This record gives sequence, structure tokens and C-alpha cells, in this order.
Amino acid sequence: MRAEGAKTIVELHGDWTVETVGRMDATLREVEESVAPLDIVIDLSDLGVVDTAGAYVIGRVTRRCSDPDGDFHFIGEHPTARRLIEEVRARTTICAQEEEAGYGFMQALSRIGAGIEAVMREALDTFAFLGKTIITGFRTLANPQRLRLTPTIWAMEEVGVNAMPIIAVLSFFIGAVVAYMGANLLQTLGFSVFTVELVGIAVLREFGVLITAIMLAGRSDSAFTAQIGSMKMQQEIDAMRVLGLDPFEALVLPRVIACVLMAPLLTFGAMIAGIFGGMIVAWSAQDISPTLFIARFHQELPWDHFLVGMSKAPVFGLVVAIIGCRQGMMVSGDVESLGRRVTASVVQSIFAVIVLEAMFAMMYLELGI
Repeated sequence: MRAEGAKTIVELHGDWTVETVGRMDATLREVEESVAPLDIVIDLSDLGVVDTAGAYVIGRVTRRCSDPDGDFHFIGEHPTARRLIEEVRARTTICAQEEEAGYGFMQALSRIGAGIEAVMREALDTFAFLGKTIITGFRTLANPQRLRLTPTIWAMEEVGVNAMPIIAVLSFFIGAVVAYMGANLLQTLGFSVFTVELVGIAVLREFGVLITAIMLAGRSDSAFTAQIGSMKMQQEIDAMRVLGLDPFEALVLPRVIACVLMAPLLTFGAMIAGIFGGMIVAWSAQDISPTLFIARFHQELPWDHFLVGMSKAPVFGLVVAIIGCRQGMMVSGDVESLGRRVTASVVQSIFAVIVLEAMFAMMYLELGI
């Protein structure tokens, strides 16, 4: 070690390997304690063999959080030392953790800004994933033999047939609750018969498709994320790419097709169940017979309400499938990541469904439908 002006030159001699670096490390730590970090310069001219252990110790002396590059801390030439030090630097973190932000107005604004930025980034990434899925769909449409029919049929059964009972039960009780609300309100006004219109409009336009979409988000969407995420954790998706298979064709597209096709059928079943629930309550609470209920339903309610509800179903199914598959593709190699992605999948899907429902409502209001 020698001094040249304000700099301290540390000359390295001999081999710096895992067998010898222990005794070298103690000397370097003494230099670090006695000299300012930015004043240390390492001379590599007489350095012998160096491995990753030696490169880590040397890089620790010259790298600081305020000076992540630090290439000017070296003099002399060595065939491998600089490259190896940079490789070790890129794969290790020696900086102290940042202090937690305190509380205050500026910190609150900072967290709000970071949250808005994260939401915008998630939205852009989701649209990018949607675009890639659409491109894969058009490519498959041009060559139908590329469509994975068996996974598509399996996904349709999982999304549609297996989900129908729970959706029908929930819609039945939603229709019953709407009818009870109508019974309490309209009966006091002497307009009990308008319970039919109340149940019909509420179930056909809003509740049928909304219950279906929320159940798809909570049930099928989480299943998509867990299935694809577990494959990602076990590196099965990487193996598919090695074999020349497109994960979007094999995993994403079948699930998207299944959701888009089965969402209208589930919505139709939810509408039937909800109307039946309202009819049972109207019969028991207001003495509106099923014959009168059905006759007034066909007479007073136009087809527009049914078509409005059905038009939303494929859109909701597409959004739910895209979010679920994307979150599954973003799972990393640990179980904690899988749990976070499943939670994010359900939350984002329900949020997207509610926002789209509001947009559809405003659009149909402006169109007068």
C-alpha cells in the first residue's frame, strides 16, 4: 500500500481465490477503516489468479452506493479481473437498505404518485398482453389446426358447466332480494304489480351479467392464475418454449376462448334463475301468480333489456380471462409470489368488471337503450 497525493494505492499480489481470500480480506478491512472509500485505488498489475470470491472482496472495497460504477478505482491491467468484478457486482447487493419513509404530507403525496404510476403500468401491461393474445388468436384463426381443442373444451367445462350451479343459486337469491325490496316499497304505494318490471329490468340489464362476471373473477380467474402460475414455478412454461410450443397458444388462448364463449351462457342461466327467484317471492309475498308474472313480463319488458345484459357478457369474460392469465404468467419461482398474483388477479378482475359496468351503463344511457 502506498500513497500518491490524496489517493491510497493498494497493490494486490498473488492469487485471490476462495482458498486464500480469507487472510487477504482482513487486511483490506483494515485499509477500509483507515482510508476514505473514494480515496482507495486498486492496482491490478501484479494480481495472479482470481475467482468470484476474490472478485467479490475486491469489488466490495471499491464499490459504494453513491458510486455504483467505480471503474476509475482500478489501475493496471489483468486479463480477467475487471470483467469478473463487474459480473460479481451485477449479482450482489452490498448497499444498505433504504430508510423507511416517514409520515407527512410530502410522503403521502409520494405514495399516492407511486400508486398511480403502478396502476398505469399495470393497465399498459394488461393492454399489451391483450394485444399479444389477439395476435395469437388471429394467427390461430388463419391456421385452425394450431387451435388446442382439448384444452379449450376442458376450460369450457371448468368455466361454464362447473360454475353454473353456484351462479344460478346466487342469481336466484339476488332476484328474490330485489323482489322483496319491491314488495316493501311498491306495496305501500299500491303498485305491487310493478314488481315484475323491477325484477325483470334489474336482473336482465345488470345483476345477471354482473353476478356472472364477479363469480368468474372469483372462481375461474383465480384458478387460471394458480394453474399457469404453478406451471411457471415448476419451469414447465420454459420447457414448452424449449420444445417450440407457444404458451399463448397452449395456455392462454384456450382459456380466453372458453371465457368468451361461456360467459353469455352463464349470464343467460343467471337471468333465468334470478327471474325465477323474483317470481317465487312475488307469488308468496304479493300474491302475484306465476301466470300473471310471466304474462306481464312478456308484455311490458322489451327485448332491449335482455340484449343489453347479453352484450356485456363476452366483454366481461374476455377481461376476466386476460387478467387471470397475465397474472399467472407473471408468477416467479416462490409460493409467496403465487399467492400475491392470485390475490391481484381477483382484485383487478372485479375492479375492471365494475368499471366496465359503469361505462356500459353510461354508454347505454346516452344511446337511449
